[in-house]
Amino acid sequence: MKLRVLGCSGGIGDGLRTTSLLIDDDILIDAGTGIGELTLAEMAKIRHVFVTHSHLDHIACLPLMVDSIFDQLKQPIIIHAQAPTIEVLKKHIFNWAVWPDFAKLPTPEIPVMAYDVLSPGETCELDGRLLEMIPVNHIVPAVGYRVACDSGAFAFTGDTVTNDTFWAALNVHERLDLLLVEAAFSNKDRELSLKARHYCPSLLADDLKKLNHTPQIFVTHNKPGEEKRIFDECQQLMPERNLKRLLGNQVFEL
Repeated sequence: MKLRVLGCSGGIGDGLRTTSLLIDDDILIDAGTGIGELTLAEMAKIRHVFVTHSHLDHIACLPLMVDSIFDQLKQPIIIHAQAPTIEVLKKHIFNWAVWPDFAKLPTPEIPVMAYDVLSPGETCELDGRLLEMIPVNHIVPAVGYRVACDSGAFAFTGDTVTNDTFWAALNVHERLDLLLVEAAFSNKDRELSLKARHYCPSLLADDLKKLNHTPQIFVTHNKPGEEKRIFDECQQLMPERNLKRLLGNQVFEL
């Protein structure tokens, strides 16, 4: 299983793209501006998009991608998400006022996009890859994912703050090779982290004590301009952990 980081920033700027992770060549987790790193031919291979939550930095390029490859799609791209997230996409994005409803185009009978409602705790199997939806704690209904195959497993928190559910779900399994975990703010913005329900390094350090595994950990979703401060604070608080910064265009083989 191959994991390619298309975007992993908490915002945009020179060289910065928001969250989108490509698994092999046919599955996306989130559809932020990182999708812009793909060629049209690469976009046309996408068959599934697993969405963590409805915030714009995680869905911004979903409508643009479907539009860009509309004529190439012979079967629908499946959007997997919780019911509240799908409701937001239908009501506020693919509503004809903001963007065409691709779940009804070119015809309602043969659309280029379709929805699959998943519930937290469910696992979806796609050609030997298991994607488990795990509830987390964000300002809107949100999930993370654990993705596993015979050769390895990784997990992605999505956007979250202090919770027990994500860590308990990971501890059930014997294997975790790689963990992508968000830390949006530095410790000086701890109160803002709590209000926005994002980790800062001190909150993340407390929660990582709940994890029984010792994977390689990559810190993601930093606010632009705060990356060094956030990562330095993470290293100071968690010297025993194998921490690195997640960067765009990184590729992992599992």
